Amino acid sequence: MNQNIRNIAIIAHVDHGKTTLVDTLLQQGGAYRTNQKVEDRAMDSMDLEKEKGITIKAKNTSVHWENKIINIVDTPGHADFGGEVERALRMVDGVLLLVDAYDGPQAQTRFVLRKALSLGLKVIIVLNKIDRDNAEPKEMYEKVLELLLELNATEEQFDAPVVYGSGRDGYMVRNLEDEKKDLKPLFTAILEHVPPPFARPNQPFHMLVSNVDWSDYVGRIAIGKILGGEVKIGDTVHVIPHGGDKRLRGKITKVFEYSGLGTQETANAVAGNIVGLSGFEDIDIGDTLTADPEGHALPFTDVDPPTLEMELAVNDGPLVGKEGKFVTSRQLRERLYREVKSNISISVEDAEVGSAFNVKARGAMQIAVLVETMRREGFELLVSRPHVITREVDGHKHEPYETVWIEVPDENVGAIMQNLANRKGQLTNMEKLNTTTMIEATITTRGLIGMEVDLVNATSGHGVMSHLFKEYGPWAGALSTRITGTIIATEAGETRAYALETIQERGKLFVGAQEIVYEGMIIGENPRAEDISVNAVKAKQLTNFRSQGDGKSTQLTPAVKMSLERCIEYIADDEYVEVTPKELRLRKRILNSNDRRKADRSKKAGK
Repeated sequence: MNQNIRNIAIIAHVDHGKTTLVDTLLQQGGAYRTNQKVEDRAMDSMDLEKEKGITIKAKNTSVHWENKIINIVDTPGHADFGGEVERALRMVDGVLLLVDAYDGPQAQTRFVLRKALSLGLKVIIVLNKIDRDNAEPKEMYEKVLELLLELNATEEQFDAPVVYGSGRDGYMVRNLEDEKKDLKPLFTAILEHVPPPFARPNQPFHMLVSNVDWSDYVGRIAIGKILGGEVKIGDTVHVIPHGGDKRLRGKITKVFEYSGLGTQETANAVAGNIVGLSGFEDIDIGDTLTADPEGHALPFTDVDPPTLEMELAVNDGPLVGKEGKFVTSRQLRERLYREVKSNISISVEDAEVGSAFNVKARGAMQIAVLVETMRREGFELLVSRPHVITREVDGHKHEPYETVWIEVPDENVGAIMQNLANRKGQLTNMEKLNTTTMIEATITTRGLIGMEVDLVNATSGHGVMSHLFKEYGPWAGALSTRITGTIIATEAGETRAYALETIQERGKLFVGAQEIVYEGMIIGENPRAEDISVNAVKAKQLTNFRSQGDGKSTQLTPAVKMSLERCIEYIADDEYVEVTPKELRLRKRILNSNDRRKADRSKKAGK
């Protein structure tokens, strides 16, 4: 064991303050110069992470405290990115379980804690945000203990130390009456309670690849915790691919250690430390690196299987290539299969149509983040509505079910209960809070698709929803999800305010004046279930006669603009989201109205 190293991960529900606490740990751990200006949420390096306020990729850093190195892994809290969590936990020996002192344990708290307990990791409970109005740290600590019991924690895991404090304000205390000064109580708890990493310094070099990074200068970088021996630049190592017998040789060209917000090159690295190694043309998560030619592969547990599938296809619309750089199927294929290399919870298969690909993942948000990243890289593509991945059990079709928790204002409970009933959700618990109600229900993953849009509309944005995979169960039958129709453009061109003014009387508009539309593009929502076709580019006919309404200005209601996640949840099975670097458009799969009618007749005849 290396007594000078501690490896920990920070796990929590979304928005409970993980990344902010890491910022403060880095500041008080001496990672920054005294006068160094550091932006908030420094560990969230991706633009998407800063915009969404969530962690997407697990990241490594380290601080020095009392001559000890504390390696810290900041993990996502959203269940859709569970693959990142599982990889991170394999590199550490203990976790900081961060819980909001007002909200208490939530859906993703349960998810990440279950993973940590199953790996036998030591737990330190951190009750964060005790400065919030109406915070109840003692009551929430009791709820954490109840959760530990429910998840079958061992006696040692249940007797976890607890600290209270505020990551934002930079203090932690062992008792609520103690002086609120700095994070020393937390650092002390880490050194005392988290064991040094198990490692064999006298054995040959041995490491499991838990993550893969990329550098334009050195290529692929294998990240993991060294379990045996040491490694230095120039060493020859053997790569044992996960699930394969073939061994490949490689030579270490760079060794990276994590420090503060970046990495620093070092000549060698010792057992117990978390490091990055380069020198491999092809390395994947789950592979084993060893200096022993006869060394064995290290165990790597596969992550939970995906539950959703979406089709990503080449953009075949009339505006293709006008807003993006990458539009061919070859470019799309290369990008998707490159993503699989560093994201083991996503899988990609070629679809029956050569220009489309089936992407499987844990949730729609995970795929939406991938698509949004590709969009910013210059890709144009089409995205379908999510479909659940079914299984056959004893000759019957089964589908994934989830537990959903919905916190809504008291006056909106009835509307949400009706929505759940329409989606065949089964109420399991209801708890009255201060001014809100917490609803717990079991629902199919299929029934959850699009529910967040309904929740936002029903509660004017005040409702909060989280969900967690529960099990596969019998197929629930037909579901009523979107109950509205669409307004479809019949002509291509630039929209006119004159035409839109009449169209908006029939429903909500998704486009404004002077926007480019094409035949088959969805430009609005019809409150009724059927689709209607309109000409949005029609101009006012000029004549020599003056009507009574001449001179009156056109009044248009602002168009509804949806995010990518909302668009994906909104569309029906016969629709696509067209994604480009500049625009998000909704459209029918079949653009021509005559062709759509023929397809509908064929479908009905086939039934």
